[in-house]
Amino acid sequence: MATINDLVLVHIEGKPAFFSRINDINPDVKRGWYQVELLVLGLPLQSIVWILEEAHLQGEEFTMGGTPVRLENIPPKLAVPPPPSAETDSKGKIIPLKRKT
Repeated sequence: MATINDLVLVHIEGKPAFFSRINDINPDVKRGWYQVELLVLGLPLQSIVWILEEAHLQGEEFTMGGTPVRLENIPPKLAVPPPPSAETDSKGKIIPLKRKT
């Protein structure tokens, strides 16, 4: 289930449409429903609030104005150390760059 600070890919009509971060989830006045604040990761940044059921946060498809929509939770990647760059040797020491003359 998607939770606060999760990255989600929003699918519209079965096609990936945009990435969004879940900023907040609050209970709605209607039991079993939640006000979900999404930060749309596009330019300009935009914050929207959708009222969804828990099943929608688990990836179940729903409709908005007759248009099928689905949230796909994007799991975080494990931190992988970066490969040695051209500026360091295999031991992590800085190697000065020399100009060709």
